[in-house]
Amino acid sequence: MSFPELAARRYSARKFRSEKVARGLIDQCLEAARLAPSACNSQPWSFYVADSPAICERLGAAAFSGIYSMNSFARKAPVLIAVVTERSGYAARLGGTMRGVQFSLIDIGIACDHLTLCAAELGLGSCWLGWFNERAVVRELGLPAKTHIDTMLALGYPETPPPERKNRRTLEEIRSYVS
Repeated sequence: MSFPELAARRYSARKFRSEKVARGLIDQCLEAARLAPSACNSQPWSFYVADSPAICERLGAAAFSGIYSMNSFARKAPVLIAVVTERSGYAARLGGTMRGVQFSLIDIGIACDHLTLCAAELGLGSCWLGWFNERAVVRELGLPAKTHIDTMLALGYPETPPPERKNRRTLEEIRSYVS
């Protein structure tokens, strides 16, 4: 499949089959994330992967209960990935401070995009999750309290195929050539 076809195929899956995802497939997705570019090659990320039903249930309950329950669908995903934002290298932090940009967030965005596109190519569905109980996830994973998790990903075999058409603004609406 061509890259434009892959980009069109990838969508936010919110219903997953209960079928286990082989670790080899998960590792292919993580390898795609590992190869992503980052500011000054800082690679400011770590991925904590839950792929057993019992751990996913506990992690999902911690992450998506109470005021975070709008994402409770993710509790049924066979794989949950917590993306920990690590400290960027000195040059990336300095440049980011001077520009007022947190490059580590851009970097994990690129890495997660690589991961989700690889998942789509492998026939897996994924969904980015930004609304979750971060402190509860940190506790459930047994990580130090100062750990920062900016995003989580749900991964698995989707129950439904990708939509025929995505609801996106047109190219004309987002593009401006400068002369």
